[in-house]
Amino acid sequence: MSIRVLVADDQEIVRTGLTMILNAQPGIEVIGEAGDGRRAVELGRRLRPDVCLFDIRMPGIDGIEATRVLAGPEVDDPLAVVVITTFDLDEYVYAALRAGARGFLLKNAGAELLSQAVHAAAAGDALIAPSITARLLGTFARTGPSAPPVRPVEALTDREEQVLATVARGRTNGEIADELRISLSTVKSHIASLMAKLGARNRVEIAMWAYETNRVKN
Repeated sequence: MSIRVLVADDQEIVRTGLTMILNAQPGIEVIGEAGDGRRAVELGRRLRPDVCLFDIRMPGIDGIEATRVLAGPEVDDPLAVVVITTFDLDEYVYAALRAGARGFLLKNAGAELLSQAVHAAAAGDALIAPSITARLLGTFARTGPSAPPVRPVEALTDREEQVLATVARGRTNGEIADELRISLSTVKSHIASLMAKLGARNRVEIAMWAYETNRVKN
């Protein structure tokens, strides 16, 4: 079955372009469009798409708040959200990921990367544009996290530390398996263990913890 996507952007020409690009990709179908954050939240709750693609700057409720409402830490059954924006400002990246986004892309990312981000989010993975990852690391180097990072309930193993570092760099499960020369099932097992030890709900939260504890260097 196709991945069902909700697109939200306050500019009609951008929404139309994103919809055309996504509908042209195999296995992806846009099932709804919204021109502001409130409409995005309404459609998200009603349609329950597999992936939401949200712009950040929207009238009413912005994309970050819409993400928090649909995918934030307090949401029992969160939706998968990918944030896409023209603005690669560090605070936007951090705020979006903290709000529960599973991906962050710039609007100049191109059709292939956009498709990859949607597929990754639908599969429970996360894709952050490589240029964004570098900027995010730079932000932490300058300012540090807004709150002390949580302590793992149990010490990480050496292999978990290796997997943690690759997740923080935005690697997919397949890429991690190739890089560390382990099986795909072993990668998934390590990620599940990391989530349990860190109290993380998804890969993005694992990556954020790695940034906050200075386990990934720029």
